[in-house]
Amino acid sequence: MEGGFGHRPEALHGLTLKRAHLIQKLLRSREPSIQWRVRIGVLGDSREAARIVGLQQEIRRSARVRGLLSRHFVPYRAGTARNVYYKWQGVHWALASLTDVGYPQGDPALKPLIDRALELWLRPTYFLTYSASNRAEAGRRPGVPVIRQRARRCGSQQGNALRYVTALGWPDERCAQLAGLLRGWQWPDGGWNCDTHPEADTSSFMETLLPMRGLAAYAGKSGDSRSREAARAASEVFLRRSMFRRLSDGKVMDPRFLRLHFPLYWHYDVLGGLKGMAELGRIRDSRCEEALDWLESKELPGGGWPAEAKYYRVSPTFRSSSEFVDWGPSGGRVLNEWVTTDALEVLSAADRLTL
Repeated sequence: MEGGFGHRPEALHGLTLKRAHLIQKLLRSREPSIQWRVRIGVLGDSREAARIVGLQQEIRRSARVRGLLSRHFVPYRAGTARNVYYKWQGVHWALASLTDVGYPQGDPALKPLIDRALELWLRPTYFLTYSASNRAEAGRRPGVPVIRQRARRCGSQQGNALRYVTALGWPDERCAQLAGLLRGWQWPDGGWNCDTHPEADTSSFMETLLPMRGLAAYAGKSGDSRSREAARAASEVFLRRSMFRRLSDGKVMDPRFLRLHFPLYWHYDVLGGLKGMAELGRIRDSRCEEALDWLESKELPGGGWPAEAKYYRVSPTFRSSSEFVDWGPSGGRVLNEWVTTDALEVLSAADRLTL
């Protein structure tokens, strides 16, 4: 077997016994996605290694993936946006989850779903902007309203799409269009916000995280310097605030930011923000230190991290805020494999796994 502690004793060097046991436990997970993510994101195995490629094929055939896609290979009528964005069971969210579980790139079976999502996120109205003075004017015509020189648009939607299309191996000229839209809507402070109150002049954490991650992924694949610079500018929205504090008084911006979740969907928490910094190569910026200290403080006594809250329920039929699959236990005292793997990946990128 390639990779893993059995053939890579150096991977254990410097780890606490608790964390070494935790990683071994995750490598025995029933979820091939957890094994894959630990090997790639924590142990640094090669993506081309036979074991890694084999794990991705297990992921593609897994019960979780079958559940995520269970309702999406059905006859599709153009214009049925509900099937794309319906929270959290629409095509958009399924594709985002496939990215998170390590689904293999370039699978032709996904192309109809990607086409369906991009049909929505590249509608002609998104390429139109118009000036508005207040909230009432902002909703009276098609297009993206611009109030006080700021485009009021939910960048998380196109940002998430750019992230999963790039990660799943279907980048084409439409990715360039998504990236161009996001750059055009970017606010002076580096982020995005859909708030149509005229006095709103600061980017939203929730609307900025996914565009930042999407632009970083696209820049990494395409080499596009404009998108790389836009992602870096977006990272300053978080870094200036130490990932969770107000600029005005240094207080915690929102108590929900200090709770661990999986999946995050379009929400924000500190772990999600740190994941974005790791992807962008900025996790070792000194302004991440307090957030990394906080993450380490959340480690359970026996090892691992919990999902302290969740944004979904499970339903076999379409229901708002529901999933077709369960993402593990929630509660402050129970290890959740998905949150734990996220945390280990972040700490590994920050060089904080070892003593």
